[in-house]
Amino acid sequence: MTVTRTSPPALDHSATQTLTELATLYYVDGHTQEELSKRFGVSRATIGRMLKRAQDEGIVEIRVRQSLKHSDELQDALVRRFGIMRAILTPDHADADKQRGMLASLVAGYLDKHLQDGVIVAVGMGRNINAVSDHAISTAPRACTFVCAIGGTYLGGEAMNPDHIARRLAAQFGGQSETLYAPALMDSPEVARQLSANSTVRQTLDKARRADLALVGVGDMSEDNNLVRMGWFSPRDLAAAKSVGTVGDLMGYDFLDIHGRSARTILQGRVVGLSVEDLRRIPNVIAMASEPAKVTAILGALRTGSINTLATSVSNANTLLQMDDAITAGRPA
Repeated sequence: MTVTRTSPPALDHSATQTLTELATLYYVDGHTQEELSKRFGVSRATIGRMLKRAQDEGIVEIRVRQSLKHSDELQDALVRRFGIMRAILTPDHADADKQRGMLASLVAGYLDKHLQDGVIVAVGMGRNINAVSDHAISTAPRACTFVCAIGGTYLGGEAMNPDHIARRLAAQFGGQSETLYAPALMDSPEVARQLSANSTVRQTLDKARRADLALVGVGDMSEDNNLVRMGWFSPRDLAAAKSVGTVGDLMGYDFLDIHGRSARTILQGRVVGLSVEDLRRIPNVIAMASEPAKVTAILGALRTGSINTLATSVSNANTLLQMDDAITAGRPA
C-alpha cells in the first residue's frame, strides 16, 4: 500500500488575515497561548498548530541576530567550564517578563525537538518553568509523561503549582501528567519524611527519579524570590540564610552556597520533592533562570554537578564566567 502525503490546502485571504492577527498577538504583543485560545474560541493545541502554520506559510519569520557574545563560543565556554552538556542562551531584554518568555520559547523548542514516546519528564515549579507551558508549540503528539517532582502549594499562583504546569505541558505535547499528592512544605523534617514514605507519594517520587529529563528552576535569595512571596521565608529568615552563605536554591528543595554545597535554612528537610542527589541520576536536568539577580545562585547550582543543560540569558552567561574566574583567582566575586 502506498501512502501519499498531501500538503495542506492553500490559505485564502481570510485565513491569512487570521493567522497574521494571531501571530502578531503572540510574537509581538506577548499574549500567551491560553489567552489566545479564549480570544479565538479554540483549544491551546489548535493555537499551537496555527502558529506553526504561520511559520510554514512565511507569515512569521523568526530571526535572532547574534553578536560575538551570543555566539556558539560562549555556549562552548560554559560547557567546558562547568562540565555541562549544553547551554541554551537567549538575547537580553530589558523587560523581565519578555526575557523570561524568550528563554521559555527556546526551551519549549528544545523539548519539541527532543521529546519522544515513552520519555518521562520531571517537572519543577517557578515562573521560568511555568513560562515554558505558556510558549510550548508541539509539531506532533508524543506519548510522554510529565510528572511532578515537588509537592504543590496554593500560594504564589499557577507558577508555583507543578501539577498545573505538568498538566499544561502534557496537553500541549499530547502526553499525560502525573500528580504528586502532597503539599510542597511540611511543618517539620520528620513529617516530610513520613509523607514521602507514603505509598502513593513514594510511587510518584520514584517515577520522577526515573525521569529521562527534568525541568527545574533556580531560586535566589532576593526579597522578590518565590519563597518570600509565598510566605515560606520572612525577611528575618532570609537574612539569617544569607548570613551563613546561602546564595539560592535548586528547585525549591536544596539550599546552596556559592560552591554548590548544602546550606542550612529553616526549610531544610521540610520540602517534599526530589533532592540534588536525585537530580544527579537524571540524564538531562535543564535548569532555567532568566533573571540577572540569580547569577550567584546559578553558579552555586552549576557547582552541584546535577545540571546538564543551563538555560539563561547571554548577560548571565558572561557574568557567570567572570564570577567563576574571580573566585578561582581568589578575588571577591
